[in-house]
Formats: sequence, C-alpha cells, structure tokens
Amino acid sequence: MTPIKTLLTVCVLVCGFAHAQSYPDKSITLVIPFAAGGPTDVVARMMAIPMGKSLGQPVVVENVNGAGGTIGATKVARSAPNGYTIFLHHMGMSTAPALYKKLNFDPLTDFEYIGQVLDVPMTLIARKDIPANNLQELIAYIKANEQKVSLADAGLGAVSNLCGLMFRSAIGVNINTIPYKGTGPAMNDLLGGQVDIMCDQTTQTVPMIKDGRVKVFGVTTLKRLAALPNVPTLDEQGLKGFEVKVWHGMYAPKGTPAPVLQKINTALRFAMADETIKQRMTELSSDIPAADKMTADGLKDHLRAEINKWGPIIRKAGVSAD
Repeated sequence: MTPIKTLLTVCVLVCGFAHAQSYPDKSITLVIPFAAGGPTDVVARMMAIPMGKSLGQPVVVENVNGAGGTIGATKVARSAPNGYTIFLHHMGMSTAPALYKKLNFDPLTDFEYIGQVLDVPMTLIARKDIPANNLQELIAYIKANEQKVSLADAGLGAVSNLCGLMFRSAIGVNINTIPYKGTGPAMNDLLGGQVDIMCDQTTQTVPMIKDGRVKVFGVTTLKRLAALPNVPTLDEQGLKGFEVKVWHGMYAPKGTPAPVLQKINTALRFAMADETIKQRMTELSSDIPAADKMTADGLKDHLRAEINKWGPIIRKAGVSAD
C-alpha cells in the first residue's frame, strides 16, 4: 500500500470513529416503504419510541410508499451512510429481485444489515361454507373445480400473493387469482362468499378463525401457533417445507460506519426487549426473533436464503411487476 493510500485509510478510520463517538446528535429517520397504518408501519411506530430512548434522539418514521416497497428501498440505498437514515422492510426485500426486471438497488450489496425484527405467521383460510373440512379435502375440491375456485390476494408482490403462489406451486394447480388493493377488501369478499380461499396474516385472521367466520386449513409455520394450538401446520399435513412468515429486517445505507451500526443494533435490541412491545407482539401472534437473528449476519443470511427460496417460485409462476 502506498503512503498516500495508507494515509487515506487512516483518515477514513479516524473520521469514522469520531463520527461514531458523537452519533447521534440529531433525530434519525426510519423509512417505511409502505403507507401509514399498514402492518410494517405499525411495527415501526411501536419500535420508534424505545429506540429513540436508547439512542438519546428521536426516531422519526417516514413513509415512502409505492412500487411494492422498491421506491423506499431505493431512497435509502442512495442516502448518506451516516446513520441518520435507516430502513425497515419486510420479506419484499427478498422477492424484489425476481419480481422486478429492472431494480434500482441490490438487496445483498447496497445496504448494511442491522438485524431481523419480527416474524408474523400466516394462515390458509377459506369461506366458511366451502365443502371441505381439512387440507386434503380442500386440495381435492380445488382440483375438481380448478376453473371455478378463486384465490384472493392483495396484489402482485404482496405477501398474500406470494403465499398463494407457493400454495399453487405446492399442489400443482393454477388457481384463478383475484387481486385486491389490500387484504382488507379481500377479506370482506371472502366473508361474503365472493371468493373462495386466501392466505393472510394472523394479525387479521385469528379473531375470525376463533369466531367461526372463516374456515382454516393450516398455518404457514413449521410449528403450531400458541394462538391456534388445534390448527395443524401445512407442513405436517403433507406440504413439506411449506413455510411463509412475514419477516422484517432493519437496514442502513452501504458504508454506514460499523460503530454506528452497533449503536443502532443496540437500540433495536432495547426496543424488542420492551415489555409493552413483547406483550403486543404476543397478542398479534407475532414472534420476536432469537438473539442470533437480531444481528447483521443473521439478517443477511436469512435474506440470501429467502431470495433463493422465492426466486424459483416467482419465476415458475411467470409473474413480473414490470
């Protein structure tokens, strides 16, 4: 290494250390790539207060929605790597590379990783009068009525859409898909009998399942849920390896100094240990990741695995957001 390069390297390290020592000295922006009021936004706003308490500065949520979360992701990827812009996104970070032919960021190279945040399970449900009482009967019904059965979702790239694609792929039937502008209106039509089946998050389905307003045919985790102990997993019913959880991760722009990332990670862990948040997550049938998942390596390894999982499913289905 030449003397000039050595001097530059030392300067970068010293400047980075100095920045980390004073960080943060102003508010931090937490970008959410979806509209206010959605599941990811709700999680972010719960976390923002205890994270701000840990960091000693306010954490301000900014909604930058559109294009399946890619607009917000692009903004963060192009932001200054100083720790004052961070990012919370769900599993859409892993599906975007397959869904979008032209993507303005690379999830694996354009971000620093802070840690996983939250896992929300899903359920496979149907209108309450569908003539099937278990998963095998449902699959038989779908295969016998392939041209008539309808699968509701929240539109291309939505988690409900991805879960539906995975279910279609697992049973080998190209079910007619009906896209909605959200799972709210999709659920209304399912309750009214206008559509037959859908995948949706437990935060919405658990009360309806318990009230008998919909039929449930399985949960999308590999273990049964405490909130629905009598509902079998799809995996144990024969769809081996079927696992869909709406996982969330926290990121920063590439080049954010390691000491700054560590301070943000400490704030993340502080927030997820907050008793109010833990209680609320239990009520929503959501899981806070294990300690080894709330790390940079834990998040990056999970993201890479999810990209490898969803890419073939999306490409096989022939869907594209372009």
